[in-house]
Amino acid sequence: MKNAFMGIDVGSISTKGTIIDENDRILCGEYLYTKGDPLEAVKKLLRLLEARFDAENYRIVAIGTTGSARKLIGAVLNAAVIKNEITAHAVGTTNIHPDVRTIFEIGGQDSKIIILRNGVVTDYAMNTLCAAGTGAFISNQAARLDIRVEDFGGIALRSTDPTPIAARCTVFAESDLVHKLQIGCSKEDIAAGLCRAIVLNYLNNVAKGKKIEPPVVFQGGVSKNIGVVKAFENETGYPVIVDENGHLAGAWGAAILARRAGIIRPFDFRITDVELKITGKSCGRCANNCEVICVYREGALVDSWGNRCERGSVTA
Repeated sequence: MKNAFMGIDVGSISTKGTIIDENDRILCGEYLYTKGDPLEAVKKLLRLLEARFDAENYRIVAIGTTGSARKLIGAVLNAAVIKNEITAHAVGTTNIHPDVRTIFEIGGQDSKIIILRNGVVTDYAMNTLCAAGTGAFISNQAARLDIRVEDFGGIALRSTDPTPIAARCTVFAESDLVHKLQIGCSKEDIAAGLCRAIVLNYLNNVAKGKKIEPPVVFQGGVSKNIGVVKAFENETGYPVIVDENGHLAGAWGAAILARRAGIIRPFDFRITDVELKITGKSCGRCANNCEVICVYREGALVDSWGNRCERGSVTA
């Protein structure tokens, strides 16, 4: 029986999972929408992975988690490693592209840039305060244009005269888009203008002050939009790589980190049948009034976090 390692990346919009072998090769991977319930999303993810996992020849001996709900899912699954998105994405990407120097990542509700030199993260930045230019933003604008989000990039590439759109703010962008439609601009030109505006917004805000050098790898759900990819190439002057497994880079990196940790914590897919309860408790024992998150498995405390001092620790 050979060892395998699982990585789970739980984001605000999507949840990703991979299972790798001891050579960091993906045995199976899955992607689905979080839909505001990370715990239920992970349960569904595990069922999908179990259906594809070769349990006759492999056994999962460790799990790594990353993403916005990494602590919650890490506690529930008894993860060997719980890492932030920057580290996980960098590890996953360098496994695919060892010479990568710049990573663009635009997800459903946030975006980030990671700068690497010789495989080591030297700088990064994240934007989690504004949804302008993210996947959710594009979906909303596609709906306003009455086109499928899957077709957005292809329609943008048909443009011969991209329409300038003010995309530094979601509210401004939406009002500007409506105005451009009213004065007769074509959907193709507006779509192309939005793609360019998204890229300029990213480069002027998220990537501001960062030295962008090739190879450049573009990840996240928005990387599937060929209009945005082309706009990045036009604005940076560099080829932009979009890997077929780029959407799994965070989960892949988490799995690799679990392998590297050397901690054996065997995993059983039957965890999806276990009763889990998540509660929030206000400490109230000092002026901080911390909101402490507690996870219980069949009535027993699994883990808790959120307290800034020992007075807020929860033991039962």
